[in-house]
Amino acid sequence: MMSLLPATGPLHVVALAAHPDDLEIGCGGTLLRLAARVGTTASFLTVTGTPARCEEARRAAAEVWPGSTSTFVGLPDGRLPEHWGAVKAALHTLAEVTAPPDVVLVPRRDDAHQDHRLLGELAPTVWRDALVLHYEIPKWDGDLGRPSLYVPLPEEVAHRKLEILEECYGSQSGHDWWDRETFGGLMRLRGIECRARYAEAFFVTKAVLAL
Repeated sequence: MMSLLPATGPLHVVALAAHPDDLEIGCGGTLLRLAARVGTTASFLTVTGTPARCEEARRAAAEVWPGSTSTFVGLPDGRLPEHWGAVKAALHTLAEVTAPPDVVLVPRRDDAHQDHRLLGELAPTVWRDALVLHYEIPKWDGDLGRPSLYVPLPEEVAHRKLEILEECYGSQSGHDWWDRETFGGLMRLRGIECRARYAEAFFVTKAVLAL
């Protein structure tokens, strides 16, 4: 199986979230795996969120990737299309102050949530030379699709992802969709699809395979 990233060596990762908890839900296991790679660095950006919710995301980032940097923009939840210019500016600002990334993690371009969708559309216009992986977020809209790339997760990594979601995002525990069965079940399903116990799945619009 050919890898789209070098098998060894340091990387720089940019991880983008429309809301606090998007990253941990959509690609928390992948981030845990990348964080274990020697010399690899990460820059996180969350575009919406109240101060309390952003503090949850800050705590989660410290657990997922100690030493990562987190930036919070504070735009209103559910209204990002109205703030297109501010979102675009926040992405360009991050690009200017961080190293060019090897991989960018961002929600899907066709996500049913307008905030996710806008971020997924804009990220490839800012980072044109990185591998852009669009992660998925389960929701009541039922918009899960057929992924084109999988990251197998060791069992301990999958369980650690679930622990971080429970430990760091207490504000979400009252939602009927927020539980281990939701997030663990999706990782198990994606694992079946790539012959692993657990996995996270991504959508790739364009990739370059360097031979």
